[in-house]
Amino acid sequence: MHLRTAARRFLPAALLLLTACSESSTKTEKAKSTEESMATTAAHMDSTKPGSAQPTDAPASTATPDTAYAHDVAMFLGGLRPSQHSNLIKLADQPTWRAFAKDQDKSWAKYRATHTTSMTKWAKTELDSVHQSSPTIFYPFSGPDFLNVFTMFPTSQTYVLMGLEPVGSVPARTSLENPRLFPAVKASLWSVLNFSFFRTNDMAVDLKSVELDGALPLMMLFAARTGNQVTAIRSVRLDASGQLQATDTTQATDPKSVPGVEMKLRGPDGQPKTVYYFSGDLSNHGLNTKPAPLAFVRSLGPLTTYVKSATYLMHKLYFSEIRRLILRNSRYILQDDSGIAMKFFQKGAWQFNYYGTYHRPINLFAKHYQPELTAAYTDSAHRPKPLPFGTGYNWRQTDSNLLLARRLIPLAD
Repeated sequence: MHLRTAARRFLPAALLLLTACSESSTKTEKAKSTEESMATTAAHMDSTKPGSAQPTDAPASTATPDTAYAHDVAMFLGGLRPSQHSNLIKLADQPTWRAFAKDQDKSWAKYRATHTTSMTKWAKTELDSVHQSSPTIFYPFSGPDFLNVFTMFPTSQTYVLMGLEPVGSVPARTSLENPRLFPAVKASLWSVLNFSFFRTNDMAVDLKSVELDGALPLMMLFAARTGNQVTAIRSVRLDASGQLQATDTTQATDPKSVPGVEMKLRGPDGQPKTVYYFSGDLSNHGLNTKPAPLAFVRSLGPLTTYVKSATYLMHKLYFSEIRRLILRNSRYILQDDSGIAMKFFQKGAWQFNYYGTYHRPINLFAKHYQPELTAAYTDSAHRPKPLPFGTGYNWRQTDSNLLLARRLIPLAD
């Protein structure tokens, strides 16, 4: 049954399909094998199985794309008309693109009414002090979700996203001419615009069918739809020590390096921004094999970390390294209940602000229920504040929650 039909008729079943991990594997399996098994039923953006081959006719990922072309592609994919002198104008004049653009305008108008407007107003009020001290945002398990992190932190200068999805490249014109492109993009965006998170496996299948080969094309689309202008894109990598390098095709690939992309933007306010996406396994096994992400994040200085729809991975033993990194290097952590479990926050080291409602995780994640959150959300002396929008797996506004943790003790050296 198609997801949209299922969601209308059988909402509980749809939510199970829109979640991200399966723990049918035994406790003795290695962490990487466990994460790969979760990827088969993934819903969050960090649950696509890594290592997917890139299309042979896609632009070389190591080449620096033409900036004007890259921004026009971002606009085109987002249903926004490219610049008048773009060679994509002829494609944008075709009835198929015009119908797609009209549909996208309608979908994004609905999203603004149900999410963006409320999120922006809430963030200006509740995250004002956070914005003032958050030049860098770390968003692990993000996939291509520049949309939510920018909406929450529009004034930040640098965004570091990490997930299992391949990096991808700026789509070639042949991909943009593919008649299956518009249905694939529409299908891939449907769950994030309606439920606030991706149904990743469907996204991967849809986009690969039209040769959009990773996170970058959707990141570009989100940049355009949030009023940002793409000013530069280059392929980068983290070397074994976590140093950022431009990808060089003349050198042999270091097996311990981590591929990534750097996207430069001009924000709606005219200020420059930098978005990084790195494709890597953040389990203990993955970080033991390729520790570069740990070193890179440590080098960024004090962080604000954002976590949502993260499949409760950091509740688990085999994601303790990334959890420890976040707790040791963050001034602020904004997360839903799928992020770091309350039991891992050092007592007396953090101040907590609770928003929305906490009942229980959806059935697939029932074992990650936190009595500590129930106690916090039912404390009559310190009632949680309202959350005027839906987010995470419990995506209805009346069921969603966010936690803002502020560090009270100095950061560790």
